[in-house]
Amino acid sequence: MLYRFARPLLFALDAETAHDLTLASLKLLAGTPLAPHCRMDHGDPVQVMGIQFANRVGLAAGLDKNGECIDGLATLGFGFVEVGTVTPRAQPGNPKPRLFRLPEHQAIINRMGFNNGGLDTLIANVKSARYQGVLGINIGKNFDTPIERAADDYVACLYRVYPYASYVAVNISSPNTRDLRQLQGGDELDALLGRLKDAQARLAERHSRYTPLALKIAPDLDDSQLTTICDALRWHRVDAVIATNTTISREAIAGHPLESESGGLSGGPLLHRSTEVVAELAKKLKGEIPIIGVGGILCGEDARAKLAAGASLVQIYSGLIYRGPALVREAISATRSRPTMPP
Repeated sequence: MLYRFARPLLFALDAETAHDLTLASLKLLAGTPLAPHCRMDHGDPVQVMGIQFANRVGLAAGLDKNGECIDGLATLGFGFVEVGTVTPRAQPGNPKPRLFRLPEHQAIINRMGFNNGGLDTLIANVKSARYQGVLGINIGKNFDTPIERAADDYVACLYRVYPYASYVAVNISSPNTRDLRQLQGGDELDALLGRLKDAQARLAERHSRYTPLALKIAPDLDDSQLTTICDALRWHRVDAVIATNTTISREAIAGHPLESESGGLSGGPLLHRSTEVVAELAKKLKGEIPIIGVGGILCGEDARAKLAAGASLVQIYSGLIYRGPALVREAISATRSRPTMPP
């Protein structure tokens, strides 16, 4: 209800300014009696990756890159929260403006470029949060790390965040860091996953706790590329796949004044392709590896479609900008398990 009144004010501001103001407001709200204290909706728990989730609806990475608003975001009812993408060292990201709304399409274009405060900042924020639910930490590489040394950055991140994460998401699919998507290729992906799984085994022994790894992939992949990725996921026994990140395609917004802006497109135009990728992964993986569906969820039916395509969990982000917190409750309601009727 409140968001309906706040939205016109937020949309009157520059997109990134509105984003920062929203995070600041959530951070303040979490510490007041006006919001439920770190409340999750436990109406439909589900186990995925060996983790018990309060419900199937989570927050996608990108909204809270530094883990500053974990407690505030938890008040919205999410079954899990994913923060990041974090890189080993702090970096400012790409030059502004770098975030654009397309209300006609309920879409967003962003070329943020992994702007974040680095590992030290994120870990300090995670440690100070009161949230006790499932927390994913999304990791990436610094923009100036050569692609042939990218695995060093991912492994460095994994070692630092491992004790604080319920699961770790490996982001190799952002279109806003040069050459990053190369890591989705056969040899590059095999080498990266080999390094990460070796580190995961060492860390599990060190901490006496196994923290799952999820690989986040792009929607802009053909059938052969998806097959290669599925083979790698199986071979390295990766714990989950997140499908998908933003798209570089502009087909769905052809003719729009912002069509030529570089960056990843998310929101409504991404729904069909991202859900299609979920279905293709489900067909290839045959239930061996769980899928987290993300991309274009703007209503409860969109979330249910991801599950119908083969996802076990869903995540939202851009939809929050257009629908506000009501979308979380609607998606949770739509994805609740329903008992089957006897024949």
